[in-house]
Amino acid sequence: MQTVTSKDGTRIAYDRTGDGPLVILIGGAMSYRKFSKMREIAEKLAAAGCAVVNYDRRGRGDSTEATPFSHETAVEREIDDLAAIIAAEGGKATLWGWSSGGALALRAAVVLDGVEKVSAYEIPFMVDPGHNRPTPDYGERLDELVAAGDRSGAVSHFMRNAIGMPAPFVLAMRLTPMWKGLKSTAHTLPYDWEALGKHTMYGEPLSFEEWAPVEVPVQVVYGGKSATVLQEGSKALARVLSDATATELPGVSHNVKADALVPVVAEFVTGARARAGRAADTLATV
Repeated sequence: MQTVTSKDGTRIAYDRTGDGPLVILIGGAMSYRKFSKMREIAEKLAAAGCAVVNYDRRGRGDSTEATPFSHETAVEREIDDLAAIIAAEGGKATLWGWSSGGALALRAAVVLDGVEKVSAYEIPFMVDPGHNRPTPDYGERLDELVAAGDRSGAVSHFMRNAIGMPAPFVLAMRLTPMWKGLKSTAHTLPYDWEALGKHTMYGEPLSFEEWAPVEVPVQVVYGGKSATVLQEGSKALARVLSDATATELPGVSHNVKADALVPVVAEFVTGARARAGRAADTLATV
């Protein structure tokens, strides 16, 4: 494990592996660097010719939180964390973001000169006005639960009222070992909400003006088995970015398969076909 100190004194922990152009992995809600999926993606990207940083976002895993959460500065602080990693690792990087981590990656690309490219997997922008998640008071209720220190309540709220999981399934999850890990990062859920932006989550079209400042090449990837709202949000994002491609991974859901994802991302990062290779008929580019 390596660490770097962010602008506000927060210590950011990360693992670095591999050689080649640098790609920084940004997990989504409640994920952290020791999640098996994050480790697997990091290992396979390194094997495909990339230098990979897999880090704990602030307040998660081995990263600290020097200053309390603030809606006004949440995204700025997380961008400062990325700036510190990029500076420590050579000054240039591609950002890969999973789910809400992709939104943070795009917002960082607007202000950080060291971001060369962004690859985003299924940022959950809700552009379908008929979709009933998140609930109208999702953000406000989340703030209440986090302020009260009710981490289990915050996880349940996220799963029920943002993702839409059935209540019996969420209750069953509370009895599993993974619940402890989810609780450990539940207080950071407001960071993901801020990175996405409430205005993107309730059926309004994405704004060209908001995303025009993203001038770096962007790879938007989504799964062929993912919920329609996630596919539509990804396609809508690709349409409002100035330099973007949208790629579908057939047979893949939001819980992305590293074997399907990594060759696509590695090719984008390195500018050459990944050593792992990929069959032409496994992808559908939109």
